[in-house]
Amino acid sequence: MENVTHTIIGLMLARLGLEKTTPRGAAMMMLAANIPDIDGIFYFTDAQRYIEYHRTYTHTLLFMPVMALLPMLLVRAKFSWRAHAAAMIAVFSHLLVDWVTFYGVPMLLPFSHHRFRLDIVRLYDPWIAAILFGALFATKLFETKLSESSRIGKSGAARRGFAWAALLLFLAFGSARMLARQRAVETLSAHSYVGARPLRVTALPDPVHPLVWRGIVEGDGFTALTQVDLTRDFDPASARLYHSAPRSPAMEAALATRSFQVFSEFSQSPFATEVRVPQGTFVQLTDLRFGAPDAPGFVTVSALVDPDGKVLRAGFGR
Repeated sequence: MENVTHTIIGLMLARLGLEKTTPRGAAMMMLAANIPDIDGIFYFTDAQRYIEYHRTYTHTLLFMPVMALLPMLLVRAKFSWRAHAAAMIAVFSHLLVDWVTFYGVPMLLPFSHHRFRLDIVRLYDPWIAAILFGALFATKLFETKLSESSRIGKSGAARRGFAWAALLLFLAFGSARMLARQRAVETLSAHSYVGARPLRVTALPDPVHPLVWRGIVEGDGFTALTQVDLTRDFDPASARLYHSAPRSPAMEAALATRSFQVFSEFSQSPFATEVRVPQGTFVQLTDLRFGAPDAPGFVTVSALVDPDGKVLRAGFGR
């Protein structure tokens, strides 16, 4: 998820008592909750390097103890195992929060390249933001009331109580979204499309409505994009149907390039298109999690292959 959410979750964890493990403990926890995204520096290089290296080794269980040391150094914390354990909890919170998105996180690298993902929230979720900012606002309001009534000594308990409430509400919301997604997947799987049963279905969250899901239905030779509103009856006939290009010599040549290999490792819902052009064949893969074949979004990879099967150029973007 985006870094504001990570930062507030780090602060809430600090307020549970983990900030007391070291001076400047709250700052350490907020930094630790963000430190895996240090690999976001590849955003300033190019799209391929960003996709290839972002959310990789800095987001793994193996490197978590190392990542926890960096925020300790940044706040000049005196090393202790308690402080290191607290920082690791904050780093682990980053991995868990990224896990619930549809980007996924390869937590078991280098032993496995599998991207763990729950597909229940997007990179930004207004409901989660409301929970976290609501807790901050409620804490500030309560502390103001306590200071006015000269009961400042109870402010620590109030901060801890609102932090617990925010994190528990976050978990409850995530659990509810998991149930809603499961229902959306079951709805998509229960129908036929162009007379065929789906081979795989994916349900992705709507940017705002918690009961609306974007469906990706993959079948034998077709892909259907649709919307599932759990408050209404589902109509499979409303799905937009697309037919992916078959594996051709031009496609095989493109798939052998590094750009297409990086894309294939990252993408969970690839869709292939081929277009004949004067120079040969234009091949493109689109990640349907971020767009549609006719509106690809920002994660695409393409190649120009000449009639002899030689790749003239290949890279991310159209």
